[in-house]
Amino acid sequence: MTEPSVRVVELSSPFTRFAGRLLVGLGHEVVLVEPPEGDPTRYELDGLAFAHWHAGKRARAIDLTTTRGRVELAELLDGADVLLDGSPAETEIVGEFPVPRHPALVHLRVTPFGTDGPRRDWAGTDLVVAALGGMLAQVGDPEGPPLNLPQGQAEQLAGVNAAIGALLGLRARRRTGRGQRIEVSALESVAASLEAGALVYLHEDRVAPRPGRVHPLVPHGLFRAADGHLGGGLGGNPRMWDDLLAWLAEAGAQADLDDPCWNEGDFRQRHQSHIFDVVQDYAAKWPKAEFAQQAQARKLPWAAVDRPAELLENPQLLGRDFFVDVRAQNGKTRKDLGFPFAFPEGRRSTELAAPELGAPAADWRSPSRLLPGEAPGVSGPALTGVRILDLSWVLAGPYCTRILADHGADVIKVESASRPDPTRFAPFMHLSRGPHDDPDTSGYFNNVNRNKRSITLDLRTEDGLAVLRELIAASDVVVENFSATVMRRLGLDYAAMREIRDDIIYMSMSGMGHTGPRSGWVSYADTISASAGLTGLTGWGPDEVVGVIYGHGDIVAGLEAALATVAALEYRAETGRGQHIDLSQLEALAAHMGTSLLEWTALGGDEGPRGNRHPQWTPHGVYQCLGRDRWCAIAVRSDAEWTTLCELLGRADLAGDPELATAAGRGTHADLVDKAIGEWTRSLPASWVAEVLQDNGIPAGVVQDGRDLVEHDPQLRARGFYVHAAHPAAGAFLHEGLTVRLAGTPGGVRSPAPLLGADTDTVLRDVLGMTAEDIERLRATRALD
Repeated sequence: MTEPSVRVVELSSPFTRFAGRLLVGLGHEVVLVEPPEGDPTRYELDGLAFAHWHAGKRARAIDLTTTRGRVELAELLDGADVLLDGSPAETEIVGEFPVPRHPALVHLRVTPFGTDGPRRDWAGTDLVVAALGGMLAQVGDPEGPPLNLPQGQAEQLAGVNAAIGALLGLRARRRTGRGQRIEVSALESVAASLEAGALVYLHEDRVAPRPGRVHPLVPHGLFRAADGHLGGGLGGNPRMWDDLLAWLAEAGAQADLDDPCWNEGDFRQRHQSHIFDVVQDYAAKWPKAEFAQQAQARKLPWAAVDRPAELLENPQLLGRDFFVDVRAQNGKTRKDLGFPFAFPEGRRSTELAAPELGAPAADWRSPSRLLPGEAPGVSGPALTGVRILDLSWVLAGPYCTRILADHGADVIKVESASRPDPTRFAPFMHLSRGPHDDPDTSGYFNNVNRNKRSITLDLRTEDGLAVLRELIAASDVVVENFSATVMRRLGLDYAAMREIRDDIIYMSMSGMGHTGPRSGWVSYADTISASAGLTGLTGWGPDEVVGVIYGHGDIVAGLEAALATVAALEYRAETGRGQHIDLSQLEALAAHMGTSLLEWTALGGDEGPRGNRHPQWTPHGVYQCLGRDRWCAIAVRSDAEWTTLCELLGRADLAGDPELATAAGRGTHADLVDKAIGEWTRSLPASWVAEVLQDNGIPAGVVQDGRDLVEHDPQLRARGFYVHAAHPAAGAFLHEGLTVRLAGTPGGVRSPAPLLGADTDTVLRDVLGMTAEDIERLRATRALD
């Protein structure tokens, strides 16, 4: 793209700034509207924080508290396509749609809790939203405090959902000729990202404890190495167990694991902790990088737990030119984390500069360019008319295609009777009791595959492959998350797909990407978190790493793949060209590591995990309340809020202590401060603590588990987040709602997840034009098994 195709005005907040950064990465022109004194991040990390979030944007200083400032903004919006609006929920900068002056504007509101509902005016920070959204309930030791993920993961989940919303709004504008209001709630963005958090309650009627360092669903965990930590485990198939055991036996480290009793998968599952003890004894003797390399040489899913500085030495990230140089306001250039995927057509940003405060910025005189309509006036969800061929499985790929299906795309999921999506037979999350051998009753599968159609094809047969090629020709997008060589072995790499349809969009989303020295590495969500730096910063200190055990990396990869897909559809509408987006799940998650790399640069070293503490705010943590495992997250952002908190605690001595008058002083005495707050909260219900603090303007929120989210959260209930729908085999249950709400072209949960192969005949008939005789012939050759 030689010229930016989309003009974006950003009213920044911690929940929108990542969206603006992502849109810069897509090649769009983003203008940051700052207050006259500048965005607050200009003064963090010697300006490096501002460079991370806003390099590549243009800036314009406008005082939005004045009438003149509102006029300036309105004039700027005359030439804009998108308003990325992070203003507080109670503030209306532009007003409700329709806006006569800006009828084609896509106005995206991003707030902590939504613009309606009983908690619309609650103060939200990353910690508080992560607590209320269920994230903290999934991280930490079972008997210890809940632990927040580092680097503002709740904020960044809201940001990527906002970027998706902006492009969905532009996509809808092509068809309707109109802009619209779009809303993203950070709370809902987190609640939809928990992998099994609420699903365990919905489908098993139980609340899962925090898993500590062991994955609750698959045999993986966190292990100590001689010089740090490792992420990995037994893998997902018998071959991996056999090869791990053979490796241990070569070293004489197998202990009793060569006894025939360990050949039984059920026995291994029941006695997993003993296996982990044996593996831990062996791993502890190895440097982490060497152990990971030896494991990967055996195609075993292990990775070193790297910290931010070590990412700069990762040969896969270096080999794929992931990093970007950012130039701060002081003129210094630093190496920073890059963007989640290369776009368009493999382009990578190599250097971006932070805009200077008060420098000349965009002055768009021409009206917003209404993108040419394909079918003006057509209604329906934003992706109506788009067909997605979904070859993905488990979580990352299906989460991507769920988002696309929720917004109207016709998603055709290709499976086979001999090799269906493994989550169909997952032993967990079934509404029914007894054996779980029905491929249609898995709550895990059914949650992430709603709104899709399922066909069965045996791709080991020539007829099955021939049908797949016909489906590619009839589709706009192909999505898969296999390892890097699978599609090539099928004879269906991007070059082959282009011969079938020259404008096809091919979304591959392997763990490492299709190129680079580690493209063949085997990866799971926990090993991606280890390699990307997230695990290494999740804990209480350098020697107390807890890690990220659930599939956060899968969710992030799915979101970024959905963003890339909609961006590619827009790019094709502009240029007529499709493309291969070689998304690496490692790069997608590393791009969500915020300012971690620049912090290491600015501070001259690697601080490591800091628990729930914040670099600028104190107190900032999670405090035990009345009841078993009940906690409240509290974030004090200013000295005034600290004074108010002291009044609520009845601690005038703390308010009057000059050593605690500033955040820096309170940080020095953080143990004292936390002790005082903990003594107050311990005898009080967590919900009461949160409500009292919020009534006094202090961000606070209960650490909610799956039951809390589904049954007790008044905000999610008022906004109808959980959607009731009946499944033909599993029965009726609640589904997670949509995170992006389009007022004019809304998506929704239109149909439950498909039964295995239920739509085979319909798809072959309606999409490919096959006759009943054609279908029966294919069935006779077992191509449709």
